[in-house]
Parts: sequence; C-alpha cells; structure tokens
Amino acid sequence: MLLSLAQWLQGIYPDLGFLRLFQYITFRAVMAAMTALLIGLAFGPWVIRSLTAMKIGQPVRSYGVQAHLAKSGTPTMGGVLILIGIGVSTLLWFDWSNRFVWVVMLVTMGFGAVGWVDDWRKVVDKNPEGMRSREKFFWQSLIGLVAAIYLAFSVSETSFLGVVQLFFRWVTSGFSTELPPKADLLIPFFKTISMPLGVWGFVGLSYFVIVGTSNAVNFTDGLDGLAIMPVVMVGSALGLFAYLTGSSVFAKYLLLPYIPGAGELLIFCAAMAGAGLAFLWFNAHPAQVFMGDVGALALGGGLGTLAVITRQEILLGIMGGIFVAEVLSVMLQVSWFKFTKKRFGEGRRIFKMAPLHHHFEKSGWNETQVVIRFWIITMLLCLIGLASLKLR
Repeated sequence: MLLSLAQWLQGIYPDLGFLRLFQYITFRAVMAAMTALLIGLAFGPWVIRSLTAMKIGQPVRSYGVQAHLAKSGTPTMGGVLILIGIGVSTLLWFDWSNRFVWVVMLVTMGFGAVGWVDDWRKVVDKNPEGMRSREKFFWQSLIGLVAAIYLAFSVSETSFLGVVQLFFRWVTSGFSTELPPKADLLIPFFKTISMPLGVWGFVGLSYFVIVGTSNAVNFTDGLDGLAIMPVVMVGSALGLFAYLTGSSVFAKYLLLPYIPGAGELLIFCAAMAGAGLAFLWFNAHPAQVFMGDVGALALGGGLGTLAVITRQEILLGIMGGIFVAEVLSVMLQVSWFKFTKKRFGEGRRIFKMAPLHHHFEKSGWNETQVVIRFWIITMLLCLIGLASLKLR
C-alpha cells in the first residue's frame, strides 16, 4: 500500500526523490520487520490481558510431562498476535499487484483460521484434543490442495493471464501438458540435477510440503519458545532464497530458477521474522502466552508455501530439520506402538515420549536446555541450507 502511495506522490511531486527508497525490496523488507516487531511489542500486553479476561487458558494433558501441569491456564491463542503483525505489516509494505504474496498470505491466514477453531474448541469444550483430527485434516487438505493447484501454473508463468492460459492448455490436452524446467524439483548441492514433476507431481509434492510443514510446526510447538525461533530462522533463510530467485541477475549467477515476482516474498518473510521475535518476547520461558494452533498451523503453512514458490522443498526439509524430526518421532512412536501391540499384545515405545522434545525432557534435560539446543541445531541447518547457494 505504501509503495503505491509513494509512486503516486512522486508522480505529483517529482522533487520528492527520497520516495524512490520505496522501490527497493530490501528497504521495504527492513521496514516490514520493524513494523511487525513494534506492533507485536505494543499490542502484546493488551492481547495477553484480553485472552486472560476471556479465560482462554491452555489445557494441559494429564498424561504429559508433569512439570507442564503448572502451565495450565496460561493464555493460549497468542498466535493471533503473530498473524496481526504479519498481516498489517505485509499489507503496508508489499506490492499489492504481486500474486505470490497474496497466495502465501491467504494460505497462512487460512491455516490460522483452522487453528483458531481448534484452539477455541479446546477452551470452550475444555477438551485438550480440540478439533477432531479428520475434520482438521480435511480443511488443511482443502487449503493446501487449492494452493498447490494454483502454484503449479503460477510458478510457471509471469502473469495471471498466462496462468489461466496454461491451465486451460493443460485441461484441453487431456491433463498431459508438461511444466517448464523452472517448476522442476531442485536437488540442492548439485549444479544441473533436477527432477521434472509434471502438473500432478508438482501438485502432489506441494500439497505434501504445505500440509506437512503446517503439522510439523504444530508438533514442535510444545515448549516455551521452541517453535517460534526456528520459524524465524527458516523463514528468514527462505526470504533470502525468494529475493535471489526473483532477481534475473542473481538467479542466473547462482543457477537458480528465475521466478519473476518471487522477490517480493522477502517482505512477507521479514514481517514473519519481526512478528515472531515480538511474540518470543512474551513466549520466552516462563511463557506469558502460548502460540496455540492458530499460530503454529499458520506459520507452518506459510513456510511450506514459501518453499514451493522458491522451489526449495528439499532445503526446507534440511533447514527445518527440527520440524521433520518432531513429526517423524510421532509417526514412528505411534506406528511402532500399534505394530507391537498387534504382534505381542502389548504396545512398546521407541521414545520415552513423543514428540521428540518431550523425550529429551524425560531423559533429564530441562526445558530451557531443550529449547536452546534445538535453536542451535536449527541455526546450523539453516547455514547448511544457505551454503547450497555456492556449493553446487
């Protein structure tokens, strides 16, 4: 919005040369981060008081880690604060004609709405399980599938008209039209190796990445500050990839696919980082507020969509290794328990408790140790991901 305003004012008053600053994505990204950070810090106490007054407290499972029982009643749904910061800041600083930012915003807010309903049911119904798994998965799948189908054609074209034409060409060809090479799956650390996906492959992979990342971040959000800092780090790294992918010069030099308009996603990533750091101010141990599903599902969906647009799905798995480990620990634990119960009549466990962060708590690590060490691991994984820019 401010970009359009600056362009309009400069057209009327050419002497206002300083307004050219608004043309630079990097300047607007810095301002988006600062805006989201200030919004979060300013409105955080009010949000916490409002949630407390509404008695929106976090229910804690009785069979979980006993030390967490003291957290029962701490305000949850604090992810609303993050979404407000991201939404307001992004709308202020990004180019409203950019379709990629709108897609990421809609996916993020859509998953946030699903999480909001889940959190609300936990609070109103006093049920720690919240929304039924099938119902939650249905709405996640619907949002993820629609986004995946649109991105299959949007990544491949430079305009909305081109997207529509490619879609109808695919339909009239009997669903056999191939996508251009820039829609291929990139293999990091290799110069010329990529995997053609086709439309169906692109949609399937994108759906898996968006929905999977959303749930992975949600599983990670179990300790004070555990999920938000990795989200900030991974989101910032993806923001750099978006900026480079959206530049014809950098994309050519670094052998990245050139996707016009992707650079504007840096604004969204900067807003996510600023809003995330503001939330961490109140979520640091001992937390004054919890993110809840409204924040975790939304942020995960946003990260997954960013990775799809920048063609960095594999790197998301590397940089977000903590998220991957958390969701895999749950899948392995449940699968092994069911298998051993069916075969031996008694369920057995691989981990002391899942998700993985609870296993380390049960092993003697205190909460702060788990959180800080997971942050350090994420920082290392993000550096490995960034190294792939030159190690090809």
